[in-house]
Amino acid sequence: MKAINIKEKHKLFSKQWHPHRIATVDNMQVILAKIKGEFVWHSHDDEDELFQVLKGTLYMQFRDRTEIVKEGEIIVVPKGVEHNPSTKNDEEVHLLLFEKLSTAHTGNVKAERTQTEYPDI
Repeated sequence: MKAINIKEKHKLFSKQWHPHRIATVDNMQVILAKIKGEFVWHSHDDEDELFQVLKGTLYMQFRDRTEIVKEGEIIVVPKGVEHNPSTKNDEEVHLLLFEKLSTAHTGNVKAERTQTEYPDI
């Protein structure tokens, strides 16, 4: 048991849309990610996802609206809700995510950005 410095962990990778696991809590994982641009529309049938914005502004698109999530804020996407995270103006956004270990990166959607393994850092 040691303290985890989130800012230092974020410095360990540069690849966008490629989650990195920094901790496991029971059957949940704590993930860091850097994103830029638009992701892919997807949902998770059996898992909720929590997104915390550490740097920048996240635009969480839903089919009926877009929620703007600013630095220091969180948003929880309930299971089964289709969503598409994105950024604007070429901004790189740093995120912390909290989700079940069983959560597939892009749900049932297979896309170019889909990752199947998250490196531990």
